[in-house]
Amino acid sequence: MKRRVLLVIDLLNDFLNPAGVLYCGDEARKIIPVIRSLIDEFSAGREPVIFLRDAHAHNDKEFELFAPHAIKGSWGSEVIPELAPGPGSYIVDKTRFSGLFGNRLPDMLAEFKPDEVWVTGVLTSMCVMDTTGDLRNRDYAAVIPVDAVADIDPVWHEFALERMKKIYGARLTKTGADEQEIQTAAA
Repeated sequence: MKRRVLLVIDLLNDFLNPAGVLYCGDEARKIIPVIRSLIDEFSAGREPVIFLRDAHAHNDKEFELFAPHAIKGSWGSEVIPELAPGPGSYIVDKTRFSGLFGNRLPDMLAEFKPDEVWVTGVLTSMCVMDTTGDLRNRDYAAVIPVDAVADIDPVWHEFALERMKKIYGARLTKTGADEQEIQTAAA
């Protein structure tokens, strides 16, 4: 049996709550029940579930590009209530687009030794794609359930899926009983 790890990227109030500073929109909220099912599946199998959480300082350089958001310790940086981390889940703060930069996630993955890292969350074209690229650079196999990632722009979303598949070797799949590998629109 394959050893798997589930990454849940930035399912935070500032991105998925309509009152959030950088709300991703109602379409993005459609991934919430899919990710909830994946969390339940991984948890039931005693497989690691890791929540990657934007947690910026008040003066973060990223705020030169985007409105201040997900400030460490704020309501905006908390995981949305629908996906609240349960017992046995891990929370790892991040300050960059990649979830493997400047935190303990690389050490955790080295300890868990996964055959596959399942990557879910927002935004497909930013944190999901950059994390997937860094997984590839560290020789981890990434699996992207396409119904568990979202973006604010459908063109960027499709580009990111295609790039992750063709450049990073990620396996794109869809969740559910008929889980299958899928093709990107351009493939």
